[in-house]
Amino acid sequence: MRMSVRIAGVLTGLTLTLGGGAFAAHADIPACTNLVAKSGVDVSDAVTSACVQGVHGDLQGCASALTAAGVAGGAANGACRYAANPP
Repeated sequence: MRMSVRIAGVLTGLTLTLGGGAFAAHADIPACTNLVAKSGVDVSDAVTSACVQGVHGDLQGCASALTAAGVAGGAANGACRYAANPP
């Protein structure tokens, strides 16, 4: 394999890896916890943990955990959506 092709492959892989990290940075725990706070519920460790679930794509688990922490259903769903895809 020629050196230029190998270098191009390495650079492409590096670009995809770094780009994937930038995509993950769009997930937002503070957006989730802020919406919970605006709904009148104190932001506890349970709330933050639920928002982390939302960041990792477990929207159902996030909403269930937020509801268990006292967040109303609509606010819980919205907060979890913010965790996964902030506004």
